[in-house]
Amino acid sequence: MPRGRYSLHDPHDHTPLADEHFQCAPGPSGWRYVSQLTAPSGDHSGSVDLTLDELGRPIRLELHAASWQVRGAALDGVTWVRTDPTGADAIEGNVRAHAFTGTSPAFLIATTRLLRLTPSTSATRVRLVSLTEPVLAPRTVDQSWALLKRETHGTDNGPLTVDEYQVTALDTGEQHAVHIAGDVVLAAPGIELEELESPPSAFD
Repeated sequence: MPRGRYSLHDPHDHTPLADEHFQCAPGPSGWRYVSQLTAPSGDHSGSVDLTLDELGRPIRLELHAASWQVRGAALDGVTWVRTDPTGADAIEGNVRAHAFTGTSPAFLIATTRLLRLTPSTSATRVRLVSLTEPVLAPRTVDQSWALLKRETHGTDNGPLTVDEYQVTALDTGEQHAVHIAGDVVLAAPGIELEELESPPSAFD
């Protein structure tokens, strides 16, 4: 069960946003990721709880940020309920999309589990509902994912397989690289892996 800490920053000006203390593991249903976020001030700023089924679909999502809350799942596309800080208004949404995304590294892992790409496959288009801090407002985005290469590196804990993905935002054409080993993001725009207490889990 990998445990560790990511630092999150603005990918454009590198302003620190939060530290995300996480743990994740494959399980009977598929894969689960839980984390707590702390702001640069040290204050608690949110949490992530995401469970995927064996096909990589989100069967349970609960996000908290700045007293906003979103609960969601894959249902007729993806369906969610977003609650404001007062708890008075809960607005339900539904989009014909494949999954959710956001600033947490969990969503990058989730997308790779959903797509199951290999280096020989062509780029694959995916529609996601983006939920980003501070108010978790939903926005539908279209991306293209391609697995450029898969390399195995020797480590003290045995061989480590690292996948390099190219992600393209289809509305702007902007591209960026994402490096993933098992269920841990090694590097991505706005994300740095700072601590890892145990090796990544290997998916079948």
